Amino acid sequence: MFGLMVRFTCKDAAAAAAFDALVEETGEQIRQHEPETLIYTVHRVDGRPLERIFYELYRDEEAFQAHEEQDHVKAFLAAREQYLSATEVDRLDFVSGKGVHRER
Repeated sequence: MFGLMVRFTCKDAAAAAAFDALVEETGEQIRQHEPETLIYTVHRVDGRPLERIFYELYRDEEAFQAHEEQDHVKAFLAAREQYLSATEVDRLDFVSGKGVHRER
């Protein structure tokens, strides 16, 4: 299992609204076309209206690479920068959790 946690900070309220629309469009494509993307969630951060947290969980690193190669993901990656002032990425190594299981 392979995961990411990404914190995006948008430039301003207008950029945050446009980023959210881009995220919604991309998320729909991920739901429809990426069966090995197990979890792909986006959250607003309470008290920090310009921040978004992405939590992504993939069956394995190969599934993540397949995700990165999708046209809808490439379009998202190209478009997102116009809305952002900062990006922080943490790669995650799964230990335990509810709703997902480490494959052996």
